[in-house]
Amino acid sequence: MKILLVRVSSLGDVLHNLPIVADIRRHYPDAVIDWVVEEGYVSLVGLNSNVRKIIPWGLRRWRKNLGDAATRAEIKAFFRTLREETYDYVIDAQGLIKTGIIMACAHGRNKIGFANGTETSGYEGVSRIFHTRSYGTPKRAHAVERGRLLAAQALGYQLTQPADFGLPPPSRGTRPAFVPPADYTVFFHGTARAAKKWADANWIAVGQALAPMPVLLPWGSAQEKLDAEALAAQLPNARVLPKLSMDDAVQVARYASLAIGVDTGLTHIAAAFVRPTIEIYCDSPRWKTEGNWSDRIINLGDSGAPPSVDDVLAAVRTLL
Repeated sequence: MKILLVRVSSLGDVLHNLPIVADIRRHYPDAVIDWVVEEGYVSLVGLNSNVRKIIPWGLRRWRKNLGDAATRAEIKAFFRTLREETYDYVIDAQGLIKTGIIMACAHGRNKIGFANGTETSGYEGVSRIFHTRSYGTPKRAHAVERGRLLAAQALGYQLTQPADFGLPPPSRGTRPAFVPPADYTVFFHGTARAAKKWADANWIAVGQALAPMPVLLPWGSAQEKLDAEALAAQLPNARVLPKLSMDDAVQVARYASLAIGVDTGLTHIAAAFVRPTIEIYCDSPRWKTEGNWSDRIINLGDSGAPPSVDDVLAAVRTLL
């Protein structure tokens, strides 16, 4: 059986669809699974050894230069690669017009997608015109369960196991040079939406309580770098990291002894690696993305109800 998964973005959503691969291989051990994903997330999907081929989708870059001959040549090459295989199933696990078009252009006997959206998820109902079969999911389906349920209905199996992201555990002796050689905590404090942030004073209080364990502070934008520097100025055990590639940021999560973060992709990556992780929810619904596949993940707060410092410190004591 050959299966093509189409989930192109964003970071957290691509991550949350990785368990589909383990589910399929659990029920169909000989299945061949390929994946179309935004080029920036190729390395993340590539960590799952059960994905045979990854087809990079560069729309974010292409649309800035659609008039360039080189860009048009890349787009043609993408669709040429997409059509190299004939798949038994093409599964659009995103439910947008753009992913429906990708599915429509692939050679596939069965083209599967969502019959409905879920609360707070992006969904474009017109994408159903590209399906041969559409399957519904609960309106409050967890971000991980949503894709798993779609594939299970399409391929005729039941979900009986916790989510398995297929990510490799930390390897002894191969720790990247940019992380400390001993135990460390990483604070995933940055997020594009200000309402999802946890107060600086809270991060400082938790960092001080963790001393002398090193605290790493990654960042992804100029403002997040300033925020990290402000935290580090009051935490002698904290270090602001240099600007990291996606691969390096994933490695910071992979080797962390403790990850504490707001509702953002890198926090969810730490949870997917089943590192001791505290997920902090301040202004997004916890039910949608909370890590519920391991007792090494503690979820705190909810939309409009951020956790206190005492809540987080109690979780730290539980995990460490």
